[in-house]
Amino acid sequence: MGKWTRRGFITAGVVGSGAMVIGVALRPGHTTPEAAKLMAGDTEAMISTWVKIDSDNHITAVIPHSEMGQGAQTALAQMLADEMDASWEQVSFVEAPAEDVYANWAAAKGFILGDTAVPKLLVGTVDGLFMQASKAMHLQITGGSASIRTTGVYGMRVAGAAARQMLMEAAAADWAVDIADITTIDGMLIHEASGKREPYATFAAAAGKEKPPLSPQLKTPDQFKIMGKNKPRHDIPSKVDGSAMFGIDASVDGMHYASVKAAPVFGAQVASVDATAARSMPGFVDVVNLDDAIAVVATGYWQAKQALAAVQIEWTATGNEDVDSENVFKAFQADMETADAAGETNSDMQVGDTASEFDGADSIISRQYKVPYLAHTCMEPMNALARFENGQCEIWTGTQNPLGCRYDVAQALELDVENVSIVQHTMGGGFGRRSKSDAAIQAARIARAVGLPVKLIWSREEDVQHDHYRPAVASNFRATLNSAGQPQAWENLYVDKHEPAEAPHIPYAIPHQKIHYVDSPTHVPFGAWRSVDHSQHGFFVESFIDELAHEARQDPYQYRRNLLADHPRHRKVLDMAAEKANWDTPLGENRGRGISLQESFGSLVAEVVEVTVIDGNVSVDRVVVAVDAGFAVSPDGLTAQMESGVVYGLTAALYGEVSIDEGRVKQTNFNDYPMLRMSESPVIETHIINSHETWGGAGEPGTPGIAPALTNAIFAASGNRIRELPVSKYDFTYEFREQRES
Repeated sequence: MGKWTRRGFITAGVVGSGAMVIGVALRPGHTTPEAAKLMAGDTEAMISTWVKIDSDNHITAVIPHSEMGQGAQTALAQMLADEMDASWEQVSFVEAPAEDVYANWAAAKGFILGDTAVPKLLVGTVDGLFMQASKAMHLQITGGSASIRTTGVYGMRVAGAAARQMLMEAAAADWAVDIADITTIDGMLIHEASGKREPYATFAAAAGKEKPPLSPQLKTPDQFKIMGKNKPRHDIPSKVDGSAMFGIDASVDGMHYASVKAAPVFGAQVASVDATAARSMPGFVDVVNLDDAIAVVATGYWQAKQALAAVQIEWTATGNEDVDSENVFKAFQADMETADAAGETNSDMQVGDTASEFDGADSIISRQYKVPYLAHTCMEPMNALARFENGQCEIWTGTQNPLGCRYDVAQALELDVENVSIVQHTMGGGFGRRSKSDAAIQAARIARAVGLPVKLIWSREEDVQHDHYRPAVASNFRATLNSAGQPQAWENLYVDKHEPAEAPHIPYAIPHQKIHYVDSPTHVPFGAWRSVDHSQHGFFVESFIDELAHEARQDPYQYRRNLLADHPRHRKVLDMAAEKANWDTPLGENRGRGISLQESFGSLVAEVVEVTVIDGNVSVDRVVVAVDAGFAVSPDGLTAQMESGVVYGLTAALYGEVSIDEGRVKQTNFNDYPMLRMSESPVIETHIINSHETWGGAGEPGTPGIAPALTNAIFAASGNRIRELPVSKYDFTYEFREQRES
């Protein structure tokens, strides 16, 4: 956290009547003139900017991240405001537009370099390269739990500190005093000896003329006034009073509605369409062939949906019409066995000599785990409003990557990107699903075809059956234990490696490790799902380590703890969860506790779940979470994200299953793809550790550990060992029961 020389050049300029903007440049002294055309009123303009100070001393943070309930925009504004020594009441934020100059270089740099030191002379070049790369990738993504740990750390804090220093220098020059004698508080510059006191706005123009500092002095945690505090989220009031604009709320004059039905088997195309019956229905306007889908446009959404149901569609064959979930998993297993026998697996990690350990072992513990495809099922279904006129396409939607969405639409319509604009809205859930641009592309194609503004809304059935799913995965484990019950060899073979690369890796001190994988592709489209590969491997690893503890006849918490001697930070989080959950206190008959530990997205999370298993039913009673994200910028926000991650993960662990039948998704709606209800939600307690290590993320780390903690608790309560999700597949009255050992 001390190597700030690499974190970006800051450049400033004067715009309008006394407004100062602070931005990150490609090299010292460089500005981006084209940004001046964006978001410009009569008295101000933006120049590749993170923050501006208006003449009334109001500070606006420009945030290159989307809002989908996680509160990142507020937390990022907190980081900037604190480094500026501004009061929270004088700070607001706006979301950055979908323009190249707002490609998020800080996110790219944080992902790739992290805290790697960059020589001072190369900082400008490195940041310039990341800016160019971000533009080339159209990167404005909100995901990967990256807002705080990349944009906040590399962008907002640096820009805020630079602005404060420049304002102090301008005041010192005007007052003819030593800058060391100037202090700041609540957006004011103060010189105690002379009694002079002025708002930041007084010196905004003068400060903007000066070359910004390369490495502004950042606050230490003991100096924080806004970071680490629970400040009111600026997005909450509009969500409470109903004025918040979600994508599905967008409206323009002359707007019509569209409903869409895509090919049920992924990859199929439209073979023929008969819309005779639909054309006579009330409100019908037109039918549009989208190649792999059919859309109906009508005067209202209900009319469009009803007319679509009356359209007769024939689809082309793909060769995948006989694929079902059972043979998907059979193929996984066959591919693993074949590749392993031939020595043709892909190496993920190799430590020590597992082959010798297994060859000399008296006994080998082998287990197999499986998880199904999962849908995202955001509460707000996929939607987009499009208007296509005079070669120009406007899109109103909520997306996790506005800049990327703009380029995707332009490419799909074969337009220059300058002819496409995105009006970004708040999202009713994202979880990775809204990083895809499919709905926006469909809306744009439909609007162009009919020559009318069209709001496309996916039905819930379409949303469930044409998602980009979390992949189904199978994972095989083997391990050996020494005479003390400690694991000596660990082997994990799984199918299909995605992101992040470290997801299958373990923190436990096992001398011989072999982690490898095989490719076993299916025709089912996949995409990012909250916590991505950590959600699968978290369940696999923390289930298997629990089984090893059982084989060793040792307490699961202590067993993990003993294997973490080289990881005191992990141990502290694990200890906190066990302590707060009263781990050593018996729960009574038919009740049990399970524990898990997961490192993901720079954060450590331990979870303890308490369950009751009685009369064949599982009740999740309590979840205790301990989290170390380095530092909690907004403790309430971090707590909310842990709770959200737990609920989302519990839904998946208890009920989540997208099954394939005849090449298509079998589930249709919440009747057969259920979610955790409020009445089923457990008490969730979150305990935060501020270790002040490298700051991590919050949006996803609460999800991976909940499934194994749950299933480990079910085993403790009932003797049922769950190796395949969801839990609802099991009948706890008699099936899959193992003999528990005392």
